[in-house]
Amino acid sequence: MNHLLENCTLCPRKCGVNRLLGQKGFCGATHKVKVARAALHFWEEPCISGKKGSGTVFFSGCNLKCVYCQNYQISTEQSGIEISVQRLVEIFLKLQSQGALNINLVTPTHYVPQIIQALLLARKKGLSIPIIYNSSGYESVETIKILEGFIDVYLPDIKYFDDRFAKKYSFAKEYFTFAKEAVQEMFHQVGRPVFDKQGIIKRGVIIRHLMLPEHLEDSKQIVKTIYDLFGDQVFVSIMNQYTPLQKVADFPEINRKVTDDEYEKLIDFAISIGIENGFIQEGETAKEGFIPKFDFKGVL
Repeated sequence: MNHLLENCTLCPRKCGVNRLLGQKGFCGATHKVKVARAALHFWEEPCISGKKGSGTVFFSGCNLKCVYCQNYQISTEQSGIEISVQRLVEIFLKLQSQGALNINLVTPTHYVPQIIQALLLARKKGLSIPIIYNSSGYESVETIKILEGFIDVYLPDIKYFDDRFAKKYSFAKEYFTFAKEAVQEMFHQVGRPVFDKQGIIKRGVIIRHLMLPEHLEDSKQIVKTIYDLFGDQVFVSIMNQYTPLQKVADFPEINRKVTDDEYEKLIDFAISIGIENGFIQEGETAKEGFIPKFDFKGVL
């Protein structure tokens, strides 16, 4: 797997840097895995967190660097602790021993080779809970194919339909094209969702969409495309938790929360086109208090 880091093309940016020599591409990662937090998390969709919690592992670095990112401390500022693959194995097993319902790999794209190595070792040592790939959606199909057999649940974002917004807010070309193709491959691998008797997902795809203020029509296009492609064979999670942080002051059109009216119009649209398998957020979720503390818990 190390050869994948010698000329890194793991994501659509295809930076081509030699990470084994310490070179860094857009994501900021070298060959050393960097993790900011590994702990039980209770704020995911109910079928992921349940009552026991999801075993989330927050990886540092990201191939998007969204201007509104709530996790900017780790995505952009690279906060985290460098660990070995063996330590990552220990983290997976520790989370399982704590009762985690799954291992939730958050922003894992740039560490796919190391994650596969860790999963192979962890399985030999008793790791048996589902593995979730929690991604920005800006993925290369070739990389997703490498993950076949290692991932049980795919949890990708689809952030934008219009490429203008992807370039403006995430510095990403052809975002929707790559995300669409990646999600199709994800579905090809894991198929329809499977749940246990407690309603916890064991296999399948949940596509997330974080609604942005002033972007109702773009959101409608995303929701419609998902339903046209998959019908009710995947779940759609429509999120209203967008929280404007200080960094979006230069983008006045998104420098506010999503209004109830905007969100309700999107939900009504989703229902009108036939979507039944979905998650919506109720109440006040656009708060900084919902952002995890990246204090290296579970990593040191």
